[in-house]
Amino acid sequence: MSEFLKLNASNCKNCYKCIRHCPVKSIRFTGERAHIIPEECILCGQCFVVCPQNAKEIADGTEDVRVLLSSGAPVIASVAPSFIANYDGVGIGELREGLKKLGFADAEETAIGATMVKNEYDRLLDEDHRDVLISSCCHSVNLLIQKHFKGALPYLADVVTPMQAHCADIKRRNPSAKTVFIGPCISKKDEGANCPEVDAVITFQELTEWMKKSGVVLEKKRDSDESSRARLFPTCGGILRTMKCDAQGYTYMAVDGVENCIAVLKDILNGNIHNCFIEMSACSGSCIGGPVMEKYHDSPVRNFMAVNSYAGKDDFSVEQPATEKMHKDFPYSDTDPSMPSESEIQEILHRMGKNKPSDELNCGTCGYNTCREKAIAIWKGKADISMCLPFLKERAESFSGNIINNTPNAIIVLNENLEVQQINRAALSMMNLRRDSDVLGEQVVRLLDPEIFIEVRKTGRSVKDKRVYLAEYDRYVEQTVIYDREYRLLICIMRDVTNEEIEKEKKEELSRQTAETADKVVEKQMRIVQEIASLLGETAAETKIALTKLKESLKDE
Repeated sequence: MSEFLKLNASNCKNCYKCIRHCPVKSIRFTGERAHIIPEECILCGQCFVVCPQNAKEIADGTEDVRVLLSSGAPVIASVAPSFIANYDGVGIGELREGLKKLGFADAEETAIGATMVKNEYDRLLDEDHRDVLISSCCHSVNLLIQKHFKGALPYLADVVTPMQAHCADIKRRNPSAKTVFIGPCISKKDEGANCPEVDAVITFQELTEWMKKSGVVLEKKRDSDESSRARLFPTCGGILRTMKCDAQGYTYMAVDGVENCIAVLKDILNGNIHNCFIEMSACSGSCIGGPVMEKYHDSPVRNFMAVNSYAGKDDFSVEQPATEKMHKDFPYSDTDPSMPSESEIQEILHRMGKNKPSDELNCGTCGYNTCREKAIAIWKGKADISMCLPFLKERAESFSGNIINNTPNAIIVLNENLEVQQINRAALSMMNLRRDSDVLGEQVVRLLDPEIFIEVRKTGRSVKDKRVYLAEYDRYVEQTVIYDREYRLLICIMRDVTNEEIEKEKKEELSRQTAETADKVVEKQMRIVQEIASLLGETAAETKIALTKLKESLKDE
């Protein structure tokens, strides 16, 4: 089944939107990607419709059809009656001509098979007197019951779908023919792969792309060979509008949308519904709201009006197959029924930071409706704790908060209007503030000179480690101001260097005093030397005179 709806892993951005919109939560989040679980998927296509990154892709069956066309056998298209809503103003005759240009031998409306199916529904209610009968036209509904509500299988009409009935009728009339179903549905690809009557299935979008590449342009003409009530099948309540709805004691109702179908199935299993025929459609609005229609042609009112105006009041003239030819068995489909114990759920909830009921926000951002559902999905290996965005947010805030509030550096965050957005404890202490609420939202000029912030905002260039004296706080700081262009924030980090400045000033004063003392010592020493030199000079002169006199006296003798 997974081959019909695939994941383009490179496009997946972990937004969990597909999980949020998957009605049966058949998506596993692993390896940072959302993977479809084939054994649980009902191919409703909601993940394909809502994915904003086009990470979910429908497998293209165009090449399979090309192979059939080249085989030499006549290829006849069975066109879903919702085509009239998808191709504005184009009738079956014009669509048949367009398909023939692509190589098809012919094209017919699947509504022919729908006529056979609604006849069989009327017979079951008249002859078999079923308590509750659920229509089996929608393959996604059939998969929903087979995989997730097995107790309701006895209530599912054991009747072939219009696609299967029509393709079987085509091959009865043309034994050598190959059949191709064309419609707005993904699940029909899975159904067709398991029906020998259907050789290939493509969507309206695949056909549109094919015709575009081949240069085939459809003429807008609404002429048709004949009219039929069965063309109403793709609308909500359309099956009922074709049936007699006269079985004695029965209530007839239409339910669309998987969530509504689930609610009804639960009611049936609880024994709250009896004597009722229920037309069920997985898509909101039925087939005209199919995933391909919703993705590319989302106009529910206009779609309904187009189908309604194209339908007639009579039935197609068909050769009703024998009852056994209309019979179809819907087997159980095995899915893992195991569930965690309460203690295991509680243990996972604790790991998610959900320690008491009030912690369970049930916000749904992870894709699951409740935290308990998410815990069960984790136990089953379908989800990861990291998918809980409030948990991640709280953890990230706690982590960053611990860092910011325990760093010795003062941190102030401003918006582009220079209004305080965040301030940490160190900054509060530095600026003699009691609490952050006193300044949050206030202009930074109330705290600091805004000149540096204005300059950084203007130039976009950060300033790093600029030493500034904050006179109002009698502190020296090394100020760094960073401009975050992405988030349009100014981040100011201030390291208190007051003690360093004081120590620096002390060292400079000591150096000055030492230099002065040295100068005084040198000056004093020089003075002493000069005095000694002066005394030595006088003594030397006197000695010279005495020695001269002695010399002269010796000469006289």
